[in-house]
Amino acid sequence: MRIELIRHGQTDWNRDGRLQGSSDIPLNDTGRAQAVETAAVLADQGLSAIVSSPLMRARETARIIAEILDIDLGASYDDLIERDYASLEGAVPTEQIPDEPDAAFPDIEPREAVTARGMRAIAEIRDTRLPLDGPDATVAAVCHGTIIRFVLSEILGEEIPHIHNAAINEIEWVDGAWRVLSVNGSPATEVRA
Repeated sequence: MRIELIRHGQTDWNRDGRLQGSSDIPLNDTGRAQAVETAAVLADQGLSAIVSSPLMRARETARIIAEILDIDLGASYDDLIERDYASLEGAVPTEQIPDEPDAAFPDIEPREAVTARGMRAIAEIRDTRLPLDGPDATVAAVCHGTIIRFVLSEILGEEIPHIHNAAINEIEWVDGAWRVLSVNGSPATEVRA
């Protein structure tokens, strides 16, 4: 089984460099156009389902893709919600965001918690969709940049770069383990090089 982890399209807060986290910010016109472009890339993937985070920017991206590809918009998964930046949501960060809370970022969600949620979500998607669609199924899951980056880094065992809006990141469940096939639409081997 393959899961296409797709970051939602652009929002005004993305454009302005603001931390969104669990704030429920809608797509802007650029984000809607990116969702249409992503649907075109996914058109030959034979998706059996599309699911998402419940946040409106992810849900709308998924809905646009589902409508274009004429597939049902599936469930939303709370574990796919973006990292919680708490009191800093809406702010433009002036320094690198740490993995763990610190003096500058006192109440952010710890990386370990975000990674654990992401890994639970992909396991739940696999366990829900595998009996319905079979081992050769491909499912799209629209969610958020940081959670995708943390999940891919966890699977690879090394850090990966920023995840772009509407980028497709492919993972595969094979022989009882996840493998990363692509990051930001490029083969994982190129990202790791």
